Amino acid sequence: MLDESKPLFIAVAEQIEDGILDGTYPEDSPVPSTNELAAFLRINPATAGKGLNRLADAGVLVKRRGVGMFVTAGAAELLRRRRRDDFARAYIVPLLREAAHLGIGTRELTEMMEALQ
Repeated sequence: MLDESKPLFIAVAEQIEDGILDGTYPEDSPVPSTNELAAFLRINPATAGKGLNRLADAGVLVKRRGVGMFVTAGAAELLRRRRRDDFARAYIVPLLREAAHLGIGTRELTEMMEALQ
């Protein structure tokens, strides 16, 4: 289902991204059309289209005139790299900042993380 805490078009894009990452939509395979997404998710077709266009603009999907949208070659790796970068900015940078503030060095921080696994 869609994450309602963010704009719908972003949630639509992330749902397609998740499908690419989990293999539901392999490279060079079609993704659901704007109308299919809109009907399935019960949202406005313009919103579904905006989510798909966001992925096309990012190079994750390619439009094939008269056929639909397809997953580009390398899309999964592109998404993994982007999400890793986002993860680092959102979680690791603040973690390292707080660790430095508390005087926790890299070795001690690594030991703490390993102990929690």
